[in-house]
Amino acid sequence: MNPAVRGWLIILAIAGVVTAFSLQGGLEILFWVVRIVFIVAIALLLYRLWRSRREEIAAWPGRSKAVFYGGVVLALVNLVVAFLVDYPSNGLEVVIFVAVLVSAGYSIYRVWREQHTYGY
Repeated sequence: MNPAVRGWLIILAIAGVVTAFSLQGGLEILFWVVRIVFIVAIALLLYRLWRSRREEIAAWPGRSKAVFYGGVVLALVNLVVAFLVDYPSNGLEVVIFVAVLVSAGYSIYRVWREQHTYGY
């Protein structure tokens, strides 16, 4: 059997079981657990990246460190609020979520590039 067809049949079987036995509540709890694990995984990744480069970041000027850490904190708070409190449901909330995330990422990128530009 084609692996794609087999995968779709497994998904349809799981959806059928969930619908037949009214297991939506259990799926909601599982979805919350996956959300929390996702946030912990992102935080662990960022911690490991920071730990491997903390001596380099410590040598940056104070303004650059403040902007860099501020961007990281803003991005994390934005993700936590979006995933745990109230996921963006309408168009304006999604636009604001993406705008804040892009702004934080751009500030992190600009500081990183500024500190790694050698020469004139």
